[in-house]
Amino acid sequence: MNWIQVLLIVAVVTIMVYLLRSRRSAQARAWVKVGYVVFVMAAIYAIVRPDDTTVLANWLGVDRGSDLLGYALIVAFLFTTISTYMRFKDLELKYAQLARAVALEGARAPGE
Repeated sequence: MNWIQVLLIVAVVTIMVYLLRSRRSAQARAWVKVGYVVFVMAAIYAIVRPDDTTVLANWLGVDRGSDLLGYALIVAFLFTTISTYMRFKDLELKYAQLARAVALEGARAPGE
């Protein structure tokens, strides 16, 4: 194992620990945490045995393992972007509803 593989494994494990210990992920569902662990295991396997990603890529009809990983990252980026957008839209709606409720609660009848 060369130094870049060790560095990548340490980085992946550090990210997993951070995501599992952060407050937001502590409130997340259990399957999200399981997904993190599965992702870390797959990442470490791909780092230790990069030729296996090429075998998997060839089986799926892609020429190189790095191309397959690039495609997977594009899909993950799109999923994350859309998920974040949807979450922000939900928050905007909740803030608007809260502002309306506060405005109605503080409203007075004309002439008061």
